[in-house]
Amino acid sequence: MFFGAVQLGIMAACVVLFVPMAMAGWHLSRNKVLFFSGALFVSLAVCIHLIPYFPSVFPSSPTVLLQQDPTPCISLINEVNFHSNFDGFSWDFENKSRSFDCDFQKLSRIDVSDLLNGSWIVVAGDSQARLFVVSLLDLVLSLDEMESIQADLFKRHSNYHIVVEEIGMKLDFIWAPYATNLTHVITDFKRNNTYPDVLVMGSGLWHMLHFTNYSDYGVSLRFLRESLIPFLPVGSDSTRGFHLFWLGMPTLINRMLNTEEKRVKMTSEMCNLYDQELYKSKILRKDGGVFLLLDVENLSKKCGVDCSSDGMHYNGVVYEACVHVMLNALLIESHQKL
Repeated sequence: MFFGAVQLGIMAACVVLFVPMAMAGWHLSRNKVLFFSGALFVSLAVCIHLIPYFPSVFPSSPTVLLQQDPTPCISLINEVNFHSNFDGFSWDFENKSRSFDCDFQKLSRIDVSDLLNGSWIVVAGDSQARLFVVSLLDLVLSLDEMESIQADLFKRHSNYHIVVEEIGMKLDFIWAPYATNLTHVITDFKRNNTYPDVLVMGSGLWHMLHFTNYSDYGVSLRFLRESLIPFLPVGSDSTRGFHLFWLGMPTLINRMLNTEEKRVKMTSEMCNLYDQELYKSKILRKDGGVFLLLDVENLSKKCGVDCSSDGMHYNGVVYEACVHVMLNALLIESHQKL
């Protein structure tokens, strides 16, 4: 579409420039030439401004439009502080966000229910993604309801589905520990022609442990990026109206990992190499991709060593903060206020 617009502009400029020159060559009066030039310029300007309203008359070549950050606040949305206290840990959004008029806030159960009312949310990934789901459901379900679903929700390496009838929210957790699994999830959406309102994905830990090959991980992420292209708006079409988030890997505390294999393979150096592949794949929005990063690495690092029992999985407070980061992003991107 960009090149089509450039070509159209060049053609219009040539018409405005050379047609009057040709008329002058026919020895028409200067007033007639000026009058015709002005009328031609105005007509072309009106036509160019009307093009977006008549795409079928003025077709453009299909172009993928990547999502843009609707506000500078998006770049600050992962800025969270953690505090230790007698009850464990607590968190809040950093004060510096307020200097940019970013009204980040912890949402109440009522607020979350209003925001997610009638939504279909899909979370796909490994155990980190499952813990994210736990924190999300904890915001919309009562304590008794949470206790009743624990057994099903924590079935090892399994999917989970729930409908919260009270607010009409549907949530699916898909066990997809590898990026190739995530690509299959996208393929299923396209095959069924059904798309969630919110899609949260993440991978890396299992690949690091079982393959320990960062370049292969990068290749699988690029395949994932390619599979997402049909989800994006094309030409003048509107978006499908859903939001994509990437659940980053946590900070790994090597000495606390619970097996020798993990301590050997999941080093800080290897984590850095996997992070580099994530950025090189350009699936994150800040790198020109489509996923807004939920920065679990930064959040878990700020919470600290005492926030983890096994050097890989963190206390619920980290995932709770991560969920609120997502919810505040949804408020921003959907132009809603509480």
